[in-house]
Order: sequence, then C-alpha cells, then structure tokens
Amino acid sequence: MKEFDLIVVGGGPGGYVAAIRAAQLGMNVGVIEKAKLGGLCLNWGCIPSKALLRSAEVYHLLHRAPEFGLKAEQISFEWTPIIQRSRKIAEQISKGVAFLFRKNKIEHIDGHAKFRRDKTLEVTKDGKAVGEYRAKHIIIATGGKHRSIPGVELDRKKIITSTEAMILDPMPKSMVIIGGGPIGVEFGYFYNAFGCKVTIVEMMPQILPLEDEEVVKSLTASFKKGGIGIETDAKVESVKTSAAGVTVTVTTKAGKKEISGEVALMAIGFSGNSDNLGLEEVGVTVEKSFIKSDQFYRTNVPGIYAVGDVIGAPLLAHVASAEGICCAEAIAGKNPAPVRYDAIPGCTYCQPQVASVGLTEAKAKEKGYDLAVGRFPFKPLGKSIAVGETDGFVKLIFDKKYGELLGAHILGNEATDLIAELVLAKTAEATAHDIIKTVHAHPTLTEAVMEAAANAFGEAIHI
Repeated sequence: MKEFDLIVVGGGPGGYVAAIRAAQLGMNVGVIEKAKLGGLCLNWGCIPSKALLRSAEVYHLLHRAPEFGLKAEQISFEWTPIIQRSRKIAEQISKGVAFLFRKNKIEHIDGHAKFRRDKTLEVTKDGKAVGEYRAKHIIIATGGKHRSIPGVELDRKKIITSTEAMILDPMPKSMVIIGGGPIGVEFGYFYNAFGCKVTIVEMMPQILPLEDEEVVKSLTASFKKGGIGIETDAKVESVKTSAAGVTVTVTTKAGKKEISGEVALMAIGFSGNSDNLGLEEVGVTVEKSFIKSDQFYRTNVPGIYAVGDVIGAPLLAHVASAEGICCAEAIAGKNPAPVRYDAIPGCTYCQPQVASVGLTEAKAKEKGYDLAVGRFPFKPLGKSIAVGETDGFVKLIFDKKYGELLGAHILGNEATDLIAELVLAKTAEATAHDIIKTVHAHPTLTEAVMEAAANAFGEAIHI
C-alpha cells in the first residue's frame, strides 16, 4: 500500500490546483483521476466551449468586414473543423496539467477511487484493481454531474447535455435549450451564430436569473434581435422524442405551448458527484448530493476535506481553484484567509458578454442600502467606437454613505476581462472615489468603469 501526505480525489480545477499548491508547500501528493486531467471544465466545459464561441465571434465579425474597410466575400464555415479545433485545444490544456504534475512531482493515479476504511482508498480501472492508497489527508474534488428534470432521461442523442453539445456533427437545424443560465445562454449564442434555430426556455422571470435585471433586459433584446427565441416564466412539463426530434411542452403565463427541435439541450445545472465514493463507509455527511464542509473545507470526518462543485454553489471553476488553494494551505498550517464568496466574479461568454460581482441593484435595495448607482454606456467611449463594439454598458452600485462598492455589472465587449478590476476593488474594499481617482489609460474600455463610478456621484465627464 502506497502512502502520501495528501491524496486528492479528482483532477479538475479544484483538485489539480489543490495538489500543486500542496506540492509547493512540501507535501508528497497523489491525485486519483479516472478520466483526463483537467476535469469537466478543461476537457468538456470552460475551455473548449470558449474555443467554440471564438469561432462564432470571428464568423460574425467577418460579416462586418465592410465596416472596417475590408473585403470578405462568400463567407462560409466548415462545421467539423470548428469542432475539431475545440477538441484539439482541450487536449492541449489537459497535457499542460500533466506537465505541471511532472514538474511538481505529483503522482497521477489513473482510476476510480472509493473509501474502504479511514484514510484508505481502493482504486479500480475498468473493473480491475489498481491498488490501495493511504494518506494523512484526503481532499475530495470530484466535481458535479449533469442534472435533468424529473422524468426526463438524458439519452445523449436527442436529449443532450453540454458535453454532447460540444461535438454535435452535423450541426442540428434547430435546438431547444432547457435552462437559461450561463451554459444555456452561451450555447444559444453559439448555435444561433451558425444558423441553427434556437429557443431558450427558462422557468424564472429572466434568463441569467442571478444577473442584474437591467443587464439581462438589454441582453434579451440583443438575443431576440439576432433571432433567438426566449421563453421565460416557462415550466417544462414534458420532453418527448421521436424520429424527427424532440417536442418540449411548457406552461407559460399565456398557457401551454409546444416547442419543437431536432435536439433538446438540458442545461439546468449540476448535482454533486458524491455517489459511489464510499463516503457512507467513513461517515462523511452528504446533503442532497453535496458534501458538507466548513470554511477551510474540512468535512465532519477529521482528515477528509472537500472542495469545488461537490460541495455546492457557486459551481464555478475559479471558485473551485480558490477553495483548493485555501484547503491545501490550511492543511499545511499556513492559516489562509477564507475565500471571499461576496467577491466572486460571474461570467457569461456570449456576445455581448455579461460579467458581474457582488449584489444586483434589487438585492442591494432588499438589504436596505441607500444606493448611488452609476452607469456608463460603451457607445460614446473612444476605444469602443474605434474597435466597432459599442453595445452595452457598465453599471456600478455603491453604498451612498461610505462609497463602498456593493455590486458591479458589465454588458459588452470583453466584459469578462473588465470585471477583474472591480473584483479587486471589492476585495480590497476600495471606494467609489478610489476608482474615480485611479488614472485609467486612454483609450481603453476600462475608462467606462471609471466613468460609471464618477456618474454615481455626479462627476462623470463624458456623459
């Protein structure tokens, strides 16, 4: 039986990052991963989906060539190479994680882990025993798995998940997307860009339910203008398959209706991937598929920890990585600061992009704050005009009394990169005037952040 200081179960963004940080801190580390290193995110989520979205963005931009004094005639696309590029990039990134393991002397154990007794894991691969492994500390970072509506089976042919949506070939002529969160919205944008008829069905009053209402209203208008159908306040009653495709029956405020497509993409989120790990064998507490852990990711069983999607929301790769680092440092006795869950960026990579941190305006009002809200559109901004991307705006929400940044919301070009300044501002407890008095380079898109802060207190120059 091989022994380690730390074993990490799962090689995704939470697990592999925790393993590397632990190795940096001098631990002897093993990682048990039954699939490719990088987990769902690097192989079937975050990275390959952005590669697909980039193809859609470039295709859209080529159609605008005359705006930039360029000629691009008979613009078309080849679907299979678009898919192949995405897969090649995912493979490249996964190999990069393997390189980091070798660099940090981390052992990758290929197989499925299951607790047999305290601090002992049995590993199997294709039903055959690989071996038993023991460690002083074990981090569970097994991620999540696709959820479906009760009574609707994911056959992964007509009723698919985001995994199948990345490799559909040929491209379907029509698609019904059940769930209007970031995954549903991103795939809606992607498939619509290449001519697929897309309808997004969301049971909440708006798509991207966690985002600011003002931002979503503008995005919805943009999507509808681009030909994407959107049904909100719509409860899915059934999904039926046939030789021709799928029929989704929904109940809306206007009554029942049927929406048809070649395929239905189930994008209603993830549950914790906590089954078949033998957690009951060692007594780890699990509630509704998610493992319970404290602010340093300790479970109720000493020496066993859990990070990432398997412990519940927010189910984001960058959150999993932050949790993994915090957990590894706590195990090493470094006394890390807990992860700031009030300063987590949320990003949706459609076009225009959506990014946010902190409270929405509605949530801030619910909490009783006296608000100062500033907005600045990209339309009059020099850099936006120069690059031809003027859709959207920056919206900042401050506590009027102290100037504390409560929330930041961006709709527009490169929003998912622009949000980083505001995440840092919130983490560092910067005030509105800290942002206003920070000199922002001209011409840049970040000037919109400075101007929005100034607008909240009547100091904006260019609006």
